[in-house]
Amino acid sequence: MKVGTIKETKIEEYRVGLTPSGAHAVSEAGHSVLVEHEAGAGSGFSDGQYEAAGARICSSAAEVAATVDLLVKVKEPQEPEFTLLRPGLILFTYLHLAPLPELTRALLDSRTDSIAYETVRRGDGSLPLLIPMSQVAGRMAAEIAAQFLKKPGPGRGKLLGGIAGVSPARALVIGSGNVGTAATRVLAALGAQVTVSSTDLQRLSGLEAQFRDRITTRVSSPSVLAEEIAGADIMIGAVLVPGGIAPKLVSREMVRSMGAGAVIVDVCIDQGGIAVTSRPTTHSDPIYVEEGVIHYCVPNMPGAVPRTSTEALTSATLPYVLRLAQRGIAVLREDEALAAGASTIDGNLVSEAVARAQELPYTPLTEALAARLGARSL
Repeated sequence: MKVGTIKETKIEEYRVGLTPSGAHAVSEAGHSVLVEHEAGAGSGFSDGQYEAAGARICSSAAEVAATVDLLVKVKEPQEPEFTLLRPGLILFTYLHLAPLPELTRALLDSRTDSIAYETVRRGDGSLPLLIPMSQVAGRMAAEIAAQFLKKPGPGRGKLLGGIAGVSPARALVIGSGNVGTAATRVLAALGAQVTVSSTDLQRLSGLEAQFRDRITTRVSSPSVLAEEIAGADIMIGAVLVPGGIAPKLVSREMVRSMGAGAVIVDVCIDQGGIAVTSRPTTHSDPIYVEEGVIHYCVPNMPGAVPRTSTEALTSATLPYVLRLAQRGIAVLREDEALAAGASTIDGNLVSEAVARAQELPYTPLTEALAARLGARSL
């Protein structure tokens, strides 16, 4: 199979779909690897490194996309990239389709076979391709909150951990998954007074056992969130709805109750954000102030640390890239984890969560694959 990756075009996205070592592994498995010129430059990987790994350098994204069978990316295609989509192309990347009807339509109209990293799911329910970026984003969220809480942050001028005789900053983490756990770890290490709120009592119990008296946990409800947010210095949104849209758990009144100079880092912004006041920002213009509260809502947070993120992402995706390269889209019939990530197949929407979010017709994956490949392998 021909496998390729291209330079990301999302604003200030410096990650790349394959490292040179990943390209080498694909090449060693007997596949051709095509890489767009300078695709890895933002992550510190030169064209020469890819060539030494066995890849062929192409002059444009269009050349790569028109040639390969499997296109490995990081972020969802941007509108100018819609022309790269075509029948028979397998697209493997983060998609977050639920709040992106235009991209969903482009994938369906182009009859591209797409698989979303964020919904690849193992039998135990874990999301192996989301975990590394969630850990990066969670750790970054705590650092970013501490940065903007300072002046001229433009926060209220508090030191996260306080000092003797002065109370530490009060932080609320909403969500107890990988993002929430990573954020909690850094906030607690820096001395903040941390409360974690979630509907998952088992995860909360695990966090209490891990951090002991360094944090407080509470089961989420509207009244609990309103109580904990009022006067908080920091709120980190870390709720995940795999493949769907994040619930709006934080009202405008709750945001206002934090007070001037507080900080919200809404890591859920890829799925629409959990605060009604959240809207996407960029690394070059990362914050805005609403209701007196600083909002940081950058959808591609790990893109700020591309070397770390790209190496971590390739380590996670490579086994699945190799399976796709070996078997093509037919692998979805035997690999339950990859099958869970399937989003569109030959013009059919096979993600039930996206179909529900956008009120579009849903086609079961088995039915779409039968039409796409024929019934011979059923």
